[in-house]
Amino acid sequence: MSIKTQNIPRIGMRIMKSAVGVFLCFLIDILRGNAGIVFYSQLAVLWCMRDYVSETRRFAMQRSIGTVIGALYGLVLLLIHRKLPGEASFLGIISYRLIVSAFIIIILYTTVLIRQKQASYFSCVVFLSIVVNHIQDSNPFIFVWNRFLDTMIGIVVAVAVNCFRIPGKKRNEILFLSGLDDTLLSLNGSMSDYSRVELNRMIDSGANFTVSTIRTPASLMEPLRGIHLKLPVIAMDGAALYNIGENKYEYVYIVSSGHCEAVRSYFEKREIPYFANVVVDDVLLIYYQESDWEDYNTVVEKMRKSPYRNYIKRPLPENENVVYFMVIDKTERIEMLYADMMKEEFCQTLKVIMHLSTECEGCSLLKIYNKNASKENMIDYLKTQLGIEKTVTFGTIEGKYTYLIQPGDFNRVVKYMKKVYE
Repeated sequence: MSIKTQNIPRIGMRIMKSAVGVFLCFLIDILRGNAGIVFYSQLAVLWCMRDYVSETRRFAMQRSIGTVIGALYGLVLLLIHRKLPGEASFLGIISYRLIVSAFIIIILYTTVLIRQKQASYFSCVVFLSIVVNHIQDSNPFIFVWNRFLDTMIGIVVAVAVNCFRIPGKKRNEILFLSGLDDTLLSLNGSMSDYSRVELNRMIDSGANFTVSTIRTPASLMEPLRGIHLKLPVIAMDGAALYNIGENKYEYVYIVSSGHCEAVRSYFEKREIPYFANVVVDDVLLIYYQESDWEDYNTVVEKMRKSPYRNYIKRPLPENENVVYFMVIDKTERIEMLYADMMKEEFCQTLKVIMHLSTECEGCSLLKIYNKNASKENMIDYLKTQLGIEKTVTFGTIEGKYTYLIQPGDFNRVVKYMKKVYE
């Protein structure tokens, strides 16, 4: 399947459920002998039908409150209307329209008093539909009742359809773990609407899901925004287990003080500017040095704009909890640095990796971690904490994951997960 084909949006469950809800309103209207106006039921269905059950219930409550308020005030004005001069006279016309307008103030203020301002629009819509469009009906009181009943039918149908689930066992005994870039995220660094909605639906029903990435927690915030993650994510290439919801590092592999001194001494003797990522009270501090290299300073200025990163331009203090060291430079110089460092004795007991930089074209990063910092160790730790034995993983490297995800097929993770979980 080509990437171009995959960019065509799928027909989501919200669309399908909306159509089902509209059809059910037709059936109910037939059973009622066409006594009401099915149009109002269908409007309520379309408004209340949302991606998540919790949202549907919230919007249903807003619509219900708005309908009750609007119908009650409409009923009051119908009773007042009987006492007004005939609308055939100019005085009667003006008096009635002034009263209708004054009632809008009363209705809106009522929603403020009961702290339901979100329902104000629906209250006014229901009220005006009664007192403007149907005041001349032979029996407008019947319309008030049917207007209320039709809307409530639509609300109940929307909630019922969105809450309906085909019975089946959920695999809550499995830990689902996915990579992020080129795996769960699309080529533009975001998650598709289909994946986001379906993933959240499974997480909300109890699925144990999280991600593992080389990224720092700061760079995870935007792509994972709107995902109902309940488990901590494995970040920094397995060096940290970070709880996004609580902004808390639940477990971190720290570079020992002896190794920190050796790495720092190595860089300073060669006048190599470096970044030291330190965790202090669940806050990430990044110590860095000045450099005359323009690309280096551009990267620093770009990265420090994040509210989740705290850059400090000063030497690394002693006895800090360093998660990892990082150097950025042109790829050829990083390769030379890596080869030279691996000759040092202290590097034999550390995890030293290099990879291409996404922030600087033609550049690479060299990172130094605790030797135990790995995705595998963090998975074992997380499984122990959860009391889970089985793991299903998704990634782009053949032979390393349960399911291989081809770059660009960014909905495949959720599709596979649905098959296994449900």
